Amino acid sequence: MVFLAPLPTFYKVYKKKSSEGFQSAPYVVGLFSAMLWIYYALLKTNTMLLLTINCVGCFIQTFYICFFLFYAPKKTRMECLKLNVLLIVIGFGLVIFLTQFLASGVNRIMIVGWICLVFSLCVFVAPLGVMRQVIKTKSVEYMPILISVALTFNAVTWFFYGTLLGDFNIAVPNVFGFTFGVIQMILYVVYKNKKPVSCETMSEVKISEMEEQKISQLEDQNAVDNGKLHGALSCSDILPIVDQLNEKKHDAVLVAVETPVLPNVPNHIIEVTV
Repeated sequence: MVFLAPLPTFYKVYKKKSSEGFQSAPYVVGLFSAMLWIYYALLKTNTMLLLTINCVGCFIQTFYICFFLFYAPKKTRMECLKLNVLLIVIGFGLVIFLTQFLASGVNRIMIVGWICLVFSLCVFVAPLGVMRQVIKTKSVEYMPILISVALTFNAVTWFFYGTLLGDFNIAVPNVFGFTFGVIQMILYVVYKNKKPVSCETMSEVKISEMEEQKISQLEDQNAVDNGKLHGALSCSDILPIVDQLNEKKHDAVLVAVETPVLPNVPNHIIEVTV
């Protein structure tokens, strides 16, 4: 159920021809966890069910990752490849190398069991990024409910299986798996019918804020320019020139201009101010 639950998600990716908005971390971490459990099952006895289901999981998770990489944008594809190299190549290689050469017998099984326990928790914690996106956008588009339900039932059954076997490396992580699964289902119920915050709305808000900042900056710049202009006009270097203009204004002279004497036309005196 857990391994097949993401199929509707990848059907959406196929229809959109893009994996933008979806995350590859749950599938990469899931593949790494399945490989660790296979290694743990090979070290122990009476773990045939653990071995078979995780072999199937490795195959399905690899298919998901390849499908994701095919439709992912360039930036997302590079992040997914880096995560694969970090966990699958370097991480799993180090686990095998260190446990084979630095531990033996029961100690090796115990160390690998604890590593499996930690990364099983990571499988359940990996969807926290999607949960954060759901709260931020108020949309459950990128949190498939089938995965949440499958993880919850899966955690319950593996918890009892590990408890009856007396293997707490199997039982303990599924307590957290059940908790996170319930939280995801609650988020789905809360935000299922709410109007999502679209990227266009968020971008419009950002643009309006930028415009307000630009307007306030222009107003501040105009105030500064007016202050500089006022200071320049009141400068002492300009005052003598203004005084000279005032003196010339008061020293106006009258200039008499004689016009030709014409019959019945009186002489005119024109006052010219210099």
